[in-house]
Amino acid sequence: MRDYTTAATQFDYLQTAAEALDGDLSALNACIECCDRHVASGRTALYWEGRDGSSARYSFGELQQQAARFGNFLKAQGIGPGDKVAGLLPRTAELLVAILGTWRVGAVYQPLFTAFGPKAIEHRLSNSGARLVVTDSANRSKLDEVNGCPSIMTVAEASEQRAGDFGFRDQLAQQSADCEPVLLGADAPFLLMFTSGTTGPAKPLEVPLRAIVAFQGYMRDAVDLRPEDNFWNLADPGWAYGLYYAVTGPLSLGHSTTFYDGPFSVESTCRIIHKYAITNLAGSPTAYRLLIAAGQTFAEGIKGCLRVVSSAGEPLNPQVIRWFADNLGVTIHDHYGQTELGMVLCNHHGLQHPVHLGAAGFAVPGHRIVVLDENNQELPAGQPGILAVDREQSPLCWFGGYQSGTTKAFVGKYYLSGDTVELNADGSISFVGRSDDVITTSGYRVGPFDVESALIEHPAVIEAAVIGKPDPERTELVKAFVVLAKDVAPSPELAETLRLHVRQRLAAHSYPREIEFVTELPKTPSGKLQRFILRNQEIAKQQADAAHAASA
Repeated sequence: MRDYTTAATQFDYLQTAAEALDGDLSALNACIECCDRHVASGRTALYWEGRDGSSARYSFGELQQQAARFGNFLKAQGIGPGDKVAGLLPRTAELLVAILGTWRVGAVYQPLFTAFGPKAIEHRLSNSGARLVVTDSANRSKLDEVNGCPSIMTVAEASEQRAGDFGFRDQLAQQSADCEPVLLGADAPFLLMFTSGTTGPAKPLEVPLRAIVAFQGYMRDAVDLRPEDNFWNLADPGWAYGLYYAVTGPLSLGHSTTFYDGPFSVESTCRIIHKYAITNLAGSPTAYRLLIAAGQTFAEGIKGCLRVVSSAGEPLNPQVIRWFADNLGVTIHDHYGQTELGMVLCNHHGLQHPVHLGAAGFAVPGHRIVVLDENNQELPAGQPGILAVDREQSPLCWFGGYQSGTTKAFVGKYYLSGDTVELNADGSISFVGRSDDVITTSGYRVGPFDVESALIEHPAVIEAAVIGKPDPERTELVKAFVVLAKDVAPSPELAETLRLHVRQRLAAHSYPREIEFVTELPKTPSGKLQRFILRNQEIAKQQADAAHAASA
């Protein structure tokens, strides 16, 4: 195991990256890096497991051929460098083919989470200007409600194929498996992501090709992915952690990845860990807490299988760390990142450094992470402030701003994360909380503005405010405060109607699990919503309830 101090002070990463990518950074193609370079090895690239127990495996060579066919289809449609191709697909081989084939022709892949409703999909497609959206029969009907929807390609049986749609299998069968990859510069985008905000809808940001270097560093140093490991990242590739580190990261290292196309459960998790001899596991604290809730059933099912476990998406509870050590004899480490940055603060499995309960860890090599006060001055240990990236001394920091071109996150040489942290004496950093209103629930980031907008679309609602309410299982749950129209009476039935309305329009993880009807919302004199007042009221209620229960 390498010493962290040595690894973290080596800032010649661009030269190292050029060597790792088998060339210089002026001519890159993500399909080459994540597929073509590894064909000669004969290794498996994807292990796929269906919800019904069916399974398949695909080599890098097989994926290369299918990606080339998909790439030729795109070229026939006039889609090439810089164009956007969206994927609304579950975790299947077709998803991976669409991603790799998009990259092959120099186009940009845009993920759409399959739990998104029409409103969330329409916002992302209209902002991206996507030329094509690839979906399957289970998600196809959502696109009927999307205004201005681009051309559609559907993975479906012949009997389910819609008139006017391109058929995925038929179209690929007609194409040649010879498609020359398009080489681009390191700053050319290969992914288009959207990230939640507090004052507007989700914002688009482009991920440049040079980010692959940073993704590899995380897989190597933090996840400690070794050639002999069997790796499974539980995250969906519709989100950053899954797309960055269940697809791009492992494949670019020539390592296989695992897709499970089914709902999360203790039974399926244990089955897949055993069937594929998983030794290196990554996921969210919510998933781990659900597994722990199964008690010894889960522990007995996988004890002795795992070598290391990584956690990302929300702070890792100390009790989860202790449970994995005591019951499974395995180390689980906390990792921190954002869609804009990738993972930048970790307790590294592959580097030697102190690990403290409650600390998010140390800066990922290639990044300088600091804590700033309200005047954007760097703080010493022991004082809470805003986590920031020193961009001038972070050669692996690839985020250049949102597609809109404007952001308050850049102040001088710093990128401000919006998270409150504290620097510890040994150089590690502990997470304190969000400094804005973005909600973290079950590992997902939810922008309150999106939920409020969906609620206000309902004719019964005049105003709405949405907050994250502290929750021991999900970190936070989404709670809405709703002001109703003059002639509408509050009721449990109406609350359920509003919940379903949001769930159908946005996503299953975004809907408010709690709705409280109020007559007015707290605002500033200028009319700006003060969500923090509502959040503080909820925390005070929870504390009062806990005190009452303790004295009873």
